Amino acid sequence: MIYGITLIVLGLLAVPSLLLSKKPDAKEWLDKLTPYQGWIGVVFAFWGIWGIISCILNLSFLTTWPIYWITWLLVSIVEAALGFILGYGLIAKYVLSKNEAAAEKGQQVLAKLAPLQGKLGIAAIIIGIWQIVASIIWL
Repeated sequence: MIYGITLIVLGLLAVPSLLLSKKPDAKEWLDKLTPYQGWIGVVFAFWGIWGIISCILNLSFLTTWPIYWITWLLVSIVEAALGFILGYGLIAKYVLSKNEAAAEKGQQVLAKLAPLQGKLGIAAIIIGIWQIVASIIWL
């Protein structure tokens, strides 16, 4: 369930216009989170990468719990992608700045992912809601 809640928050950070169109008083909440957006993105990028690795290591779940495993993989991929987009500034500053080839590769990945930020944000909200509902069902 925590994955679902955090994924919804990440989706709202990625698509703030969606939240502001539905709830204009949420601007004050978003303004408080904006300074930490980079760090939140870095945490989610690593959390998503760890989730993808865990999915691969637990591939046996695919035979017994296929919907759970696919949900887990989707959550992890969306977290890693949105985390990378939101945390790119810090990732570039602290990790990629030491290696020119890595910095260029990171810029290429960002160029491919940035146009998808809105779609990934909406997907994050939908998958987050599904994750919450599914975790309640599986309890």
